[in-house]
Amino acid sequence: EIADPHNLKLKTTVNGKVMQDSNTSQLLFKVPYLIHYLSQAFTLLPGDVIITGTPPGVGMGMKPPVYLKDGDVMTVEVEGIGQLTNPCVEIK
Repeated sequence: EIADPHNLKLKTTVNGKVMQDSNTSQLLFKVPYLIHYLSQAFTLLPGDVIITGTPPGVGMGMKPPVYLKDGDVMTVEVEGIGQLTNPCVEIK
Protein backbone atom coordinates (compact mmCIF):
# COMPACT_ATOMS: atom_id res chain seq x y z
CA GLU A 1 0.00 0.00 0.00
CA ILE A 2 1.06 3.55 -0.72
CA ALA A 3 0.49 5.84 2.28
CA ASP A 4 0.10 9.05 0.24
CA PRO A 5 -0.06 8.75 -3.56
CA HIS A 6 -0.09 12.56 -3.73
CA ASN A 7 3.43 12.84 -2.33
CA LEU A 8 5.71 10.41 -4.16
CA LYS A 9 9.08 11.38 -5.55
CA LEU A 10 9.44 10.89 -9.33
CA LYS A 11 12.90 10.70 -10.87
CA THR A 12 14.29 10.03 -14.35
CA THR A 13 17.97 9.44 -15.01
CA VAL A 14 19.87 8.92 -18.25
CA ASN A 15 23.23 7.20 -17.85
CA GLY A 16 23.06 8.01 -14.13
CA LYS A 17 22.49 11.75 -14.65
CA VAL A 18 19.27 13.12 -13.12
CA MET A 19 17.15 14.60 -15.91
CA GLN A 20 13.81 14.92 -14.12
CA ASP A 21 13.16 15.23 -10.39
CA SER A 22 9.58 15.92 -9.36
CA ASN A 23 6.73 14.75 -7.14
CA THR A 24 3.19 13.46 -7.65
CA SER A 25 2.04 16.54 -5.73
CA GLN A 26 2.80 18.45 -8.95
CA LEU A 27 0.39 16.41 -11.12
CA LEU A 28 -2.46 18.36 -12.73
CA PHE A 29 -4.91 15.55 -11.90
CA LYS A 30 -4.93 13.57 -8.65
CA VAL A 31 -4.27 9.82 -8.75
CA PRO A 32 -7.82 8.72 -7.73
CA TYR A 33 -9.32 10.86 -10.50
CA LEU A 34 -6.97 9.34 -13.09
CA ILE A 35 -7.86 5.81 -11.98
CA HIS A 36 -11.59 6.62 -12.02
CA TYR A 37 -11.42 8.25 -15.45
CA LEU A 38 -9.39 5.47 -17.07
CA SER A 39 -11.45 2.68 -15.51
CA GLN A 40 -14.53 4.03 -17.28
CA ALA A 41 -12.95 3.11 -20.62
CA PHE A 42 -11.21 -0.18 -19.74
CA THR A 43 -10.39 -2.53 -16.89
CA LEU A 44 -7.20 -1.72 -15.03
CA LEU A 45 -5.24 -4.82 -14.01
CA PRO A 46 -2.39 -5.37 -11.55
CA GLY A 47 0.84 -4.30 -13.22
CA ASP A 48 -0.79 -1.71 -15.48
CA VAL A 49 1.13 1.54 -15.72
CA ILE A 50 -0.68 4.88 -15.91
CA ILE A 51 1.39 7.47 -17.74
CA THR A 52 0.62 10.99 -16.54
CA GLY A 53 2.77 13.24 -18.69
CA THR A 54 6.20 14.59 -17.98
CA PRO A 55 7.71 16.90 -15.37
CA PRO A 56 10.28 19.59 -16.20
CA GLY A 57 13.55 18.27 -17.60
CA VAL A 58 12.60 17.24 -21.14
CA GLY A 59 15.79 16.99 -23.19
CA MET A 60 14.56 18.91 -26.23
CA GLY A 61 13.86 21.91 -23.98
CA MET A 62 17.47 22.09 -22.80
CA LYS A 63 20.11 24.34 -24.32
CA PRO A 64 21.62 22.67 -26.22
CA PRO A 65 18.90 20.03 -26.71
CA VAL A 66 19.64 16.55 -25.35
CA TYR A 67 18.21 13.50 -27.13
CA LEU A 68 18.40 9.81 -26.25
CA LYS A 69 20.92 7.92 -28.36
CA ASP A 70 22.01 4.35 -28.99
CA GLY A 71 23.58 2.92 -25.84
CA ASP A 72 21.93 5.30 -23.38
CA VAL A 73 20.29 3.75 -20.32
CA MET A 74 17.18 5.43 -18.94
CA THR A 75 15.76 4.72 -15.49
CA VAL A 76 12.39 5.96 -14.25
CA GLU A 77 11.69 5.66 -10.52
CA VAL A 78 8.59 6.23 -8.41
CA GLU A 79 9.22 6.34 -4.68
CA GLY A 80 7.72 3.37 -2.85
CA ILE A 81 6.84 1.55 -6.08
CA GLY A 82 10.15 0.84 -7.79
CA GLN A 83 12.12 1.60 -10.88
CA LEU A 84 12.15 0.62 -14.53
CA THR A 85 15.42 0.65 -16.48
CA ASN A 86 15.64 0.34 -20.25
CA PRO A 87 18.50 0.55 -22.72
CA CYS A 88 18.11 2.73 -25.81
CA VAL A 89 18.81 0.83 -29.01
CA GLU A 90 18.96 2.39 -32.45
CA ILE A 91 16.66 0.68 -34.94
CA LYS A 92 18.50 0.10 -38.18
